[in-house]
Amino acid sequence: MTTERSERFEVQREIAASPATVFALLCDPQGHVAIDSSGMLQSAEGDPVRKADDTFVVHMDREALGDIPMGKYDVTVIITRFEQDALIEWTISGTIQPPIQHLYGYRLSPSATGTLVTSYYDWSRIEERYREKGIFPVIPEAGLRATLGILARTVEQAG
Repeated sequence: MTTERSERFEVQREIAASPATVFALLCDPQGHVAIDSSGMLQSAEGDPVRKADDTFVVHMDREALGDIPMGKYDVTVIITRFEQDALIEWTISGTIQPPIQHLYGYRLSPSATGTLVTSYYDWSRIEERYREKGIFPVIPEAGLRATLGILARTVEQAG
């Protein structure tokens, strides 16, 4: 489902795993790489996050999207919101400075099948100079859906 704002995508999927299981994967830097549907996330370094302001590094390859010739680069993932087993949100800081301030996140709710996972991508806070470049959204809504599919496969097989 697309929200009414044109600068935010939000998609949902029922996943047959507990919120704690899903959340543990989302807190693990390697988990982000494992479920990425874009092909941009190559590897990650850092400890699992435990609170807002925690960070980890992701090694990226923008060539996977074939849109902007950025090649390989690193970003620092900065956790902006954190509620154990319920919400994790982040932004990135990397090659482009100051940071663009687009947000990614997951909300988790217990459900009859395990967890209702809501994935969102919000670029409503980016500066006008980035908006004018016409590169947002970086990830399409279908990319969020695909990542949820990989997330489901990953945690359901592990359980």
